[in-house]
Amino acid sequence: MYRFTIYLLCAFVSLKLVAQETFLINSTTDSRETTYAFINATIIPAPGQILQPGVLIIKGGKILSVGEKAVIPAEAIRIDLKGKFLYPGFVDPYTSYGLPEVSKVSRRSGETPQFENRIPQAVGWNEHNQSQYDAIGEFRMEESKAQEYRKSGITSVLSFKPNGVIRGTSVAVNLTNGPVQEAVLKDKAARHFAFKRGASKQIYPNSIMGMVALIRQTYLDAAWYEGNNDQTNLTLQAFNETQGLPQIFEANSNKLRLLVADKVGDEFGQQYIIKGNGDEYQRIDEVAATKATLILPLNFPDAYDVEDPLEAMDISLAMMKHWEMAPANPARLAEAGIRFAFTGSDLKKSTEYLPKIREAINHGLATSQALAAITTNPAEMMGVQESIGTLAAGKFANFVISSDDLFEGEGKIQEVWVAGKPYKVSNEYAELEGKYDLTAGRESYNLAIKSQSGKLGASLQSSDSTIINAKISVTGSRLVLSFAPKGQSEEIRLSGWVNQSDLEGIGELPDGTSISWRAVRSDALLAADERATKREEEIDLGEVIYPFIAFGSSKKPESEKILFKSTTVWTMDDQGLLEETDVLVEGGKIRQIGNNLDASDARIIDGRGLHLTPGIVDEHSHAALSGVNEASQTIVPEVRMTDAIDSEDIDIYRQLAGGVTTAQLLHGSANPIGGQSALVKFRWGEDPAGLVIQGSDGFIKFALGENVKQSNRPSEWVNRFPQTRMGVEQAFVDAFTRALDYQKKWDAYNTLPRSQKSSTKAPRRDLQMESMLEIINKERFISCHSYVQSEINMLMKVAERFNFTVNTFTHILEGYKVADKMAAHGAGGSTFSDWWAYKYEVKDAIPYNAVLMTQAGVVSAINSDDSEMARRLNQEAAKSIKYGNMTEWEAMKMVTINPAKLLHLDRRMGSITVGKDADLVLWTDHPLSIYAKANMTLVDGKVYYSLQSDLERREGIKKERARLIAKMRAVKTSGGKTQKGKKPEKHDWHCDDVLFDSFSEHSLNEE
Repeated sequence: MYRFTIYLLCAFVSLKLVAQETFLINSTTDSRETTYAFINATIIPAPGQILQPGVLIIKGGKILSVGEKAVIPAEAIRIDLKGKFLYPGFVDPYTSYGLPEVSKVSRRSGETPQFENRIPQAVGWNEHNQSQYDAIGEFRMEESKAQEYRKSGITSVLSFKPNGVIRGTSVAVNLTNGPVQEAVLKDKAARHFAFKRGASKQIYPNSIMGMVALIRQTYLDAAWYEGNNDQTNLTLQAFNETQGLPQIFEANSNKLRLLVADKVGDEFGQQYIIKGNGDEYQRIDEVAATKATLILPLNFPDAYDVEDPLEAMDISLAMMKHWEMAPANPARLAEAGIRFAFTGSDLKKSTEYLPKIREAINHGLATSQALAAITTNPAEMMGVQESIGTLAAGKFANFVISSDDLFEGEGKIQEVWVAGKPYKVSNEYAELEGKYDLTAGRESYNLAIKSQSGKLGASLQSSDSTIINAKISVTGSRLVLSFAPKGQSEEIRLSGWVNQSDLEGIGELPDGTSISWRAVRSDALLAADERATKREEEIDLGEVIYPFIAFGSSKKPESEKILFKSTTVWTMDDQGLLEETDVLVEGGKIRQIGNNLDASDARIIDGRGLHLTPGIVDEHSHAALSGVNEASQTIVPEVRMTDAIDSEDIDIYRQLAGGVTTAQLLHGSANPIGGQSALVKFRWGEDPAGLVIQGSDGFIKFALGENVKQSNRPSEWVNRFPQTRMGVEQAFVDAFTRALDYQKKWDAYNTLPRSQKSSTKAPRRDLQMESMLEIINKERFISCHSYVQSEINMLMKVAERFNFTVNTFTHILEGYKVADKMAAHGAGGSTFSDWWAYKYEVKDAIPYNAVLMTQAGVVSAINSDDSEMARRLNQEAAKSIKYGNMTEWEAMKMVTINPAKLLHLDRRMGSITVGKDADLVLWTDHPLSIYAKANMTLVDGKVYYSLQSDLERREGIKKERARLIAKMRAVKTSGGKTQKGKKPEKHDWHCDDVLFDSFSEHSLNEE
């Protein structure tokens, strides 16, 4: 057949010994370069452009010209592509093509942790920082994998090695079957980061907080290292040398990680290209604000099999909604002005690449935007836009030939050309597929030819709509078609060949009469407006909710003017308990407290028989986090819990239902000196930054006892200093002593005369030491995990030695033994009401602890340290009334004003005082009663929870699930793909949780 002959001719002419200028020639060579002219095609030279028909002329692997009236050289081999489409070669900016796989790390039983770098070279201290790695050094051509990419029209890729947090550089290549030297487009194309550990067994970092800290410290170390001739560090040297490259950050655990990555970039003046997760539409305003260019995966999930109602219960609403809305993610990002490229790296099968792009187009993405996402955008990301990405003179002859429009038609890729070399993609029959108007003698038919599993099939439709099955066969360039007309048993036999894109030849009727026949292609694309209408009709999506889990809302709450009338007000300040009192809230603040307040334009809440209290403040929480311990090192004050905030945690909503409005999200207790706290308000629906209390003092987690010295860990793990309580004290002393030495170095540098300072290298910035100095300088305050009186005494003495005060001892179940010393020192206590016997060091715990500390003058609070218990902190506070005859007022203070004082937030919250934040809870009963429910919970004057809205949300969830289940069942009924649902496991973090060798988090919470 004509096209097959041309393909063989092109392949033959292209078979020549490649003799590079610098290579030894050891045989005869043919250096002639063939010129090709591709004519009569619909050419899309760049997104938004179309030549119909167009001419493309190539020579020597490069494009000579492209246009509608390009002059064709006399020596050019003409290839007629009538009816075909021709596109620029596609580009995937996120692959590991041609590089060795990264080995998976597993720790063998009995193997001790690795703390230090074991690479015997002049490199950095941490093996998860692979800045010195260059992919070009290991890159090899892989023809079998290249073939898979080319089947999807991909002619160029960016290839990197997914090893470590800082991964070194990638290489950009054309997917030819020639030598590496000709394939490489750019040897150092980009630098890569990720929130993932590498192949190393070195245990730092083991958390998202540690990964962020490692990146931040690396930036600082590299800046300090610049121009430093005192040492050689290939890791920092390479990091500095690659600062000017495109910076690609894999943050594809979920959209919140994207925001964390961008925050790191902002700190150091870097605008990352961010590899996303496909759920960016769930936080589109925040994502747009990053101004980052994205790399989007195409792994839109299949519908879930929901036939079994019990199994369907395991599929969360978030999972269902994401299935429905994920294909619309690209369109929504494009509408928001966010630039992106597609990658097929997360697809299970490479054959899904084009179908997934078409799915995105069906969900509203413009074809020009889709084409840009696989051509110009990735080429620009890789810095190779001068060589690939469009069809233009001087660029590589990388292009795709398809039977029809690939994006809005039913086109199939037939050939891919890379650097002027042709590669056959479709099977030999694919180009015949389509619809034709067949004239055979005096009769006319509609002919349809289809190819399936390598076999051709054909059918005809006569003028009276009768469907006739036909036989079709192809041998070489010959085609034979036979069929029996309606009502006849004898067949018409046709023999012919391909002429351009049509079929023609001679045939014979059943009576032996010879005829000529012709089949003209009739495939017609829908008009643009018809396609748009069709897409609009097909799109039936639910609303995006904030957060994107059950009980989220399509609208965030707004600050209201609210008047609580005639209620019992627990002011928790000197006003005392006020009966039948009004409270006016406006602009997020408490404006008035009194009787018969006038607010005609306010929302009136009848508070008769109800109780109004300040919002509950939880001094010690691990809710709303996606990690709790950077457990790898003895001291990790450089890590920040703000980097691990999970604003999608259902516990936020559940705790609002229990009246909790504010919490300190603490690092765990795996280290003597842990990470920096996050003080948050439970503003349900906001992103992580929106939860953080701006302008609050900084806090940090210290820890004592069994967790720190690892006596509750397997013996093979206990090789980290310290292993005794005495060692814990020394760890504190050493850290503070080092911090003072660090301060001396900076003081000496900062006091140098200007002339001398300019020629003196500044000391290295150390994030650990800066955090320790903040404690000494009373700029950051300690909340210390504690149990045993001897250690409590020890830490107070260490603090006094370095002239600061321990702010809070948390847990402190032996606080009653040292309450007088705590009061004298100025430390507060945040404790459990009646926890004991869960490990040896709490054997002396008593339920009178909170009462006895309070009587000794210690500011005491009841905390949760448990997301479940946090929902009933009011009841936990009430236990001190039962056990120690504490007054109701003092008991209520332990979950309101007292923890607010411990967190230095009492000027803003903790009491119902005019001018303070309107963080309030309206209870159905006495707030210390087991029968009390939060009727309404306000944060900053916004109603984030109410019994009424909760009922409405539950009904909405029920209806939304029913709608989505019906939609997924329809997919299965129509033969579409489905998958079994897997219940998302939500981890409730506690102080002693330690995860090594993996980064565990939940992106889709349980409901």
